[in-house]
Amino acid sequence: MPDDLLDRLDARARANRETRSGFLRRLAERELDAGRARERKELEELLDKATAPMGGEAVRLIREDRESH
Repeated sequence: MPDDLLDRLDARARANRETRSGFLRRLAERELDAGRARERKELEELLDKATAPMGGEAVRLIREDRESH
């Protein structure tokens, strides 16, 4: 990584009273969680489209089943 980027990371970590490693870990976890949320939303949208002729009943049943586990 370029030194100027490391300097910026270190400054932000210090401002948050974190280590560089802790700061990067938190950012990585947040990004990965956001990615999962985007993927889930995309999947739900696809399911909604795929089951639209059924009036959405199939989507409701799938969601209820998934949430029951």
